[in-house]
Amino acid sequence: MWDYAVIHEIITPDKRELIRYLDISKPGNPNKMDRKPFSHKEISKLWDMQKANPYFSVALIMIYTGVRIGELLNLKKEDVHMEERWFQIRAVKTAAGIREVPIAEKIVPLMEYWISRPCEYLICSQSDAHLSYYTFRDTYWTPIMNAISMKHRPHDTRHSCISLLTEAGVDERIIRKIVGHKGQGVTETVYTHFEFPIKLEAINKI
Repeated sequence: MWDYAVIHEIITPDKRELIRYLDISKPGNPNKMDRKPFSHKEISKLWDMQKANPYFSVALIMIYTGVRIGELLNLKKEDVHMEERWFQIRAVKTAAGIREVPIAEKIVPLMEYWISRPCEYLICSQSDAHLSYYTFRDTYWTPIMNAISMKHRPHDTRHSCISLLTEAGVDERIIRKIVGHKGQGVTETVYTHFEFPIKLEAINKI
């Protein structure tokens, strides 16, 4: 656009050496944050640390379920069904987000720990109070990441789940059903239906 304006003398000679303020060389959402999935080594470190600090287990629960941090913090115990190995996500950003999330066998002990806490919500503060995103981030997430010298945002856990499922060879349509992504076409969003046991089998592969 700049070159066109110069050639056709829309930009006057005295303005042609000005800095080009708008950089459109990299199209996309300028507000989009880079996402960095946890590595296998980092996930192993989380498993080691959760034995001493239960808030490391929150990161693991998100990695093995693909839930957003807001979805997890607003998850009530009444929506968790440990015997059947699933929980219900209700308060979400999109209709595709309303879903039954399978509970991988690996995280059953972690879920049971939080279930045992005297709080209406699954994840709570040290004083068993409901957590907002900002309180969780500032009081728990940032300190535990700093403690193990990792630089991850809570949303990185969601990308970690997707990466692990993809690595395990899980069908992309099933991954979307688990994490609550909207389907890409009419066939997938309307006619394709995966029963819960298939999702549970998939999540247990990671």
